[in-house]
Amino acid sequence: DGPVTFSGVPMAELLKQVGASGKTIGVLALNNYRTEIPISDFEEYGVILATRKNGEYMPVSDKGPLFIIYPYDSDNELKSEIYYSRSAWQVRSITVE
Repeated sequence: DGPVTFSGVPMAELLKQVGASGKTIGVLALNNYRTEIPISDFEEYGVILATRKNGEYMPVSDKGPLFIIYPYDSDNELKSEIYYSRSAWQVRSITVE
């Protein structure tokens, strides 16, 4: 029903604040979906760990409570399966590898 805005913490800043370093992160979702994301994507594309959708916290039934998402509307390059597959909603855990 129109444009959707996600907000949260930039992944690059999150990793910096917790002192994590590595080449990739592994993400596991509540439905056992797994993906790996190159850490270089965080600075390059501004990937966020979203906690809100259109200013409201997201329930599990609507991609929440955490959603790793790329800013798809900011760069046509991101509108491809490789970047869509790196996004994960209903994030259960994140490991730095």
